[in-house]
Amino acid sequence: MKAKDVKPPTDNNVRLSILRINKPEAVRGVTDDPPPTESPPSADPGPSPEPAPVAESLPSFTPRSVDDVDFDEAAFQSALEGSASIGAKGEEVRGTVIGHESDGVYVDIGGKAPGWLPRQECGLGGVVDVVEQFPQGKQLKVLVTGEQNAEGMVTVSCRAIMVRESWATVTRLAQEAAVVQTLITGFNRGGCTCHVEGLRGFIPRSQLVDGDNHSALVGKTVGVTVLEVNPGASKLVLSEKQASRTRCFAELKVGDLVTGRISGLRRFGCFVDLGTISGLLHQRCISASHVGQLREAFTVGETVSALVTDVDAARGRIALNTALLENLPGEMLMAKADVMAQAEQRAERARAVLFQERRQDREPPDPDPASPTPAPVVNSRQDTAVSPPAPGPTPPAPAVLAPPKRPGTPLPGDDSSA
Repeated sequence: MKAKDVKPPTDNNVRLSILRINKPEAVRGVTDDPPPTESPPSADPGPSPEPAPVAESLPSFTPRSVDDVDFDEAAFQSALEGSASIGAKGEEVRGTVIGHESDGVYVDIGGKAPGWLPRQECGLGGVVDVVEQFPQGKQLKVLVTGEQNAEGMVTVSCRAIMVRESWATVTRLAQEAAVVQTLITGFNRGGCTCHVEGLRGFIPRSQLVDGDNHSALVGKTVGVTVLEVNPGASKLVLSEKQASRTRCFAELKVGDLVTGRISGLRRFGCFVDLGTISGLLHQRCISASHVGQLREAFTVGETVSALVTDVDAARGRIALNTALLENLPGEMLMAKADVMAQAEQRAERARAVLFQERRQDREPPDPDPASPTPAPVVNSRQDTAVSPPAPGPTPPAPAVLAPPKRPGTPLPGDDSSA
């Protein structure tokens, strides 16, 4: 190429070249520092162009090795602990109320951002004024229910903690068969609804004392016991009848005189309906005289008064007795109406007799000094050897040998089973 064919660069071409230089190329140009190249002489040199300002504005770069970088392991671990996430989802944490909004509360849980407690998660019931119920500085135990958002804030809930504790409480009440008072808040075709420990419960009509008129129970307070608890399915089944039975068993004691209706006759005795519980009047406890047929003494639907002789709440059994109300044996069969009319007066004497019999049953009988001491019975063939009598005035009583019993049918000529 000849020198006359090379055109001198103009100002516009210089400016376009500068704009096309990118940052990496500029950096390489500064660090590598290549030797300048001579431009061919131009026919008309003209004014020289101004140098490009890009290289002068970029900072100088000095390459460094890894060993030259300052590294502190303790500071690195401290930075990791400081940036650790506080309040993972499902974790119980404690916090302090630091602010309020119209629809919730800000709770400081120790993270880089406060937790957000929505109004509907403040409690089991409706919260009217969050500022009054959650003043600043109040300590709370909350459950993290939402993941961190872009600002590092998590959603927390007081209601979830209360629900968890309520299920634990009703589970304990079911194990103890405890009676709790509840307000009937509604009804449907199957039964009534209520709340126990803040949880919605259901009482089936079959478990209501007045199940035929269950709609009239709305607004009334009744005693119930827990029949079924299922936190996973949010199922809580209650019973008014079971609570009434538990209360009656707790109030009933041995020696009480009760009045009920004969609800059924069986071969061994008759059942007496005492309201929510039933007692058994055994055939041998009806009269001191022999009772051949129960129909000779009672009929179904008849009212009878009897003395309570035993209460077994664990098995749900009550033993009754009318023979103790008799002045003469067989009076229940011949003059039952007089015995029932004078049951209150006769009950005092009957209690004294009952308690005397119970004391005798508990106390062991005194040994009779005049009765001879039975000789020991030896069942082993090895004890048949008789040792010579020891010197003394009174020789020991000889042992009475008894042949060992054999299992199964005795063989011919074998008298060991006699």
